[in-house]
Amino acid sequence: MSAEDNRRDVTTADVLAEVERRRAVAQPVISKRQRKIVILADRFVFWLSRHWLAVFNALAFLYVGLPILAPVLMRLGIERPAMIIHFFYRPLCHQLPWRSWFLFGPQFAYTLPDLVERLGADAMTIPQAATFIGNEAMGYKVAICQRCVAIYGAIFIFGLLYTLGRRRVRPLPWWGYVLGLLSMAADGGYQLFSIIVLFLFPDFPIISYESTPLKRTITGAIFGLVTIWLAYPYVQETMDEFRETLHEKFGWE
Repeated sequence: MSAEDNRRDVTTADVLAEVERRRAVAQPVISKRQRKIVILADRFVFWLSRHWLAVFNALAFLYVGLPILAPVLMRLGIERPAMIIHFFYRPLCHQLPWRSWFLFGPQFAYTLPDLVERLGADAMTIPQAATFIGNEAMGYKVAICQRCVAIYGAIFIFGLLYTLGRRRVRPLPWWGYVLGLLSMAADGGYQLFSIIVLFLFPDFPIISYESTPLKRTITGAIFGLVTIWLAYPYVQETMDEFRETLHEKFGWE
């Protein structure tokens, strides 16, 4: 029999079998320990695909709840944990007292002139002002600013509402997210712009703009809403795909 006849006798099944044999030889040998780690990772991903929304909501609650807990602890005289919370959030927020909420005092918010009158101009210079956490006469400062409270508070609240109809909510169009972002950028951005311009050019014909607690709250809450509306439907879709893939692979329920 010629070599040409031998080649004709090779079937498709033989070719596929040879491909599988070579693939098996090429695959690295995985130890039992490595396989166990892979299975545990898959288990975690499968669990997260079922409970991701509860995890996200819990993290949002902690992120916005701890800064609010700080003035409560100060009021109760438990100062060290409150100081730790303020220190932890310091790299994450400017914590300026004239843009933050105060609890357990005569008013919930103070303007910069109010604080200068009560504490002196030296105490309200940046970055020293950020370290002021309040006192018994004025109340105690929340560890993040008013806008951050609104953003992450809205993420938590709308995350809870998202659980009511998570698979019926369509992702927000990109232009809707941009509009929500612009509302906050216009308020906070112009505030920052006016401060920088007047600092560099004191005689520049522009009025210094300082936002209000209400504007910070509204724009921050809108940004939190559009963030949830845009991101969570895509996260849900991705998690559903993970769960379906792992269910088909392992039969997990």
